[in-house]
Amino acid sequence: MEHRNRLQGKRALITGGGGGIGAATASLFCAAGASVMLVDASAEALERTAAAIAGRVPGAPLQTVVANVNDPAQAHRAVQQAAEKFGGLDVLVNNAAMRNYSAMADATPQEWHAMVDVNLVGTSNYCKAALPLLRAAGQGSIVNVSSCYAVTGRKGMGLYDATKAGMLAMTRTLAFEEAAHGVRANAVCPGSTLTDFHIGRAEAAGKSLDVLKDQRQDTSLLGRWASPDEIAWPILWLASDEASFITGTTLMVDGGLHVM
Repeated sequence: MEHRNRLQGKRALITGGGGGIGAATASLFCAAGASVMLVDASAEALERTAAAIAGRVPGAPLQTVVANVNDPAQAHRAVQQAAEKFGGLDVLVNNAAMRNYSAMADATPQEWHAMVDVNLVGTSNYCKAALPLLRAAGQGSIVNVSSCYAVTGRKGMGLYDATKAGMLAMTRTLAFEEAAHGVRANAVCPGSTLTDFHIGRAEAAGKSLDVLKDQRQDTSLLGRWASPDEIAWPILWLASDEASFITGTTLMVDGGLHVM
């Protein structure tokens, strides 16, 4: 199957599409023939991403909507907008997430609520809003973007990692509940991925890109960061009919970190 036809005719919604893995996934989806609705809380980020995709995939059937994933009404509106523009929905990619760097001993209830509201409730909001359309499609696919740290430990990001582990449990339950409706649910667990977020954070701390890259040599067997495209390709595969017999699966895309 040619690359440009792998998602031909598929209609997808991607949350957290303003940059990083979400933007890379949207670009690959469009290049593979999908119609894509990008959701992000930042209008500016969506505008930049849409412009970049238009340059890479001229004429791409791409739409954007500004929404906060923790708001169920906004989730419903975004999904309905996708249905109106594309006539339905075949693929949902839950990529939106927030981070927190508090130690477990210091984290406040407010910090926990904020993390859960985005990383777990936000994922649930879009699943609930999209499932009627995914069921109607007859061969729907949900791909939840979790984290390699959902299955291995570290210090300093316990709130984030706990919610990402919760996404894996949610994915397994969705696989059980939706199999009868023809909807598959899988999760991707990225490792260290060199996104604009990490580059910007390093620059703000006065670190060069070379120093930033050196800091992740021990977080994978491959000794380097992933590019956003290297995470987007497995997402595309799980979304496609090529993965039609795969559901309830956690796919580690972490350069081998989980076996270190």
